[in-house]
Amino acid sequence: MIVKEYLWPKRILLEEGDITYGENLKIEVPRQILIGTPSKEYTRVVGRASILLDFGIEARATLRILCREVTRNKQGNTTRVRIRLGESAAECCAELGERGACNDHSPRDFEIVLTGMSDCCYGQSGFRFARIDFLDEDVEVLLHAVLAVGETIDLPVRYQYKGKDGLVADIYRAAKRTIDLCSAGEYVWDGIKRDRLVWIGDMHPEMLALTTLYGRVPMMDRSITFMRNTTPIGNWMCGITTYSAWWIITLADYYARTGCADLVAENLSYAQDIVKQFLQYVDGEGNINLHERILVDWPTHGQPDEEAGVHAILLMMAKKASYLFSAMACPSVYAVELTNRLLKKPIKVTHSMQVAALKYFALGELPREDVALLGRLGANGMSTFMSYYILTAYARYYGKEAALELMKTYYGGMLSRGATTFWEDFHLDWLEGSGRIDELPAEGEKDLHGDYGAFCYVGFRHSFCHAWSTGILRFMEDIGI
Repeated sequence: MIVKEYLWPKRILLEEGDITYGENLKIEVPRQILIGTPSKEYTRVVGRASILLDFGIEARATLRILCREVTRNKQGNTTRVRIRLGESAAECCAELGERGACNDHSPRDFEIVLTGMSDCCYGQSGFRFARIDFLDEDVEVLLHAVLAVGETIDLPVRYQYKGKDGLVADIYRAAKRTIDLCSAGEYVWDGIKRDRLVWIGDMHPEMLALTTLYGRVPMMDRSITFMRNTTPIGNWMCGITTYSAWWIITLADYYARTGCADLVAENLSYAQDIVKQFLQYVDGEGNINLHERILVDWPTHGQPDEEAGVHAILLMMAKKASYLFSAMACPSVYAVELTNRLLKKPIKVTHSMQVAALKYFALGELPREDVALLGRLGANGMSTFMSYYILTAYARYYGKEAALELMKTYYGGMLSRGATTFWEDFHLDWLEGSGRIDELPAEGEKDLHGDYGAFCYVGFRHSFCHAWSTGILRFMEDIGI
């Protein structure tokens, strides 16, 4: 199910200092240091030097260095080496604290001691690029190999895009790669560099992607149960009110997709308690009085449509809870009551494409003015997290082909700049004046990674492999391509 993969450098993006045979690091050799004559020339590094490697694809990995020899005039046979792992080439060249560069969640910028006849793995992060800085003057290093050793999923695939559109095929592969990497562990993570956490409020599109590809998977079962076991009733999952609502939505749709009655039975009583907890915050006139932290998605946070988005999410949750309880022959009176209260007030959307889409999912139809709002910005109003909901609603009113073109424009924008997995956030206007993530920015050129982002993902902290972006896999299956 979870398998190892070995990735060799595809390109050398930077060499500084006295380095000989650096290109030989791209040659796949036995992953074992040899005593005697090597099959190729060792990569030789003398004194202070730097090399920047591109492994060609995002990986959930460690950096493995096979070092044949370290020779020093003083202080024995070890040398100090700095390693920087990055999801873009530029991230590997940034100092900690520079434009969001950080070691949050997973250290990716650190020093090691390298010694001869060593074969060690360093770091554990999400990266495509690695920069190695040799820090000592009086040293000669012979490298046998440097590679990324990663983990991914290997399961029978239920849905595969088999059409002839090359861009759609690339989008499918990148989305699959994203969810595979984020799920290659005990739980489903949001990101493999940053947000290596079970963010249950983000997991609905992740669940849709996994069930589209594989059906029921143990890491999704564990994630759902983990959040129940670690969130006593009276609290909110991950400290966010709407995340407890998304837990019920995810559980209900997971059951609808896989028939996981055993998992639902274990969580049914808790789900009932969540619905009763929400009833305390919605009065008889449909007013929502949630004073704790709320979140729809980051682009709408603090904006005029945030409360409308919360209203839509709660209504989705109440309806899904009614379905779930009925399917399990469990009383659904509380869910029905919550639904009736929430229906007493209209969901008023004024700006947000994604909240209009959530309203569609909550009500099943949209009035004319919301349909116009849904189509007003095109791909400029897209959101990675909300892409499934936006595209599904868009297809309902503007047609499947138009929605497919929207997806191609938006996700194709990331791919056009070197993405091999899909990002935490993306806006088409970031493309203007910026370069590729697999090249160092030219003078006067914007850095697509370091110069953009917002909220908790400013600059290089921005995750470039984020599972919530993969709901498009379910959309692709739904429209029958």
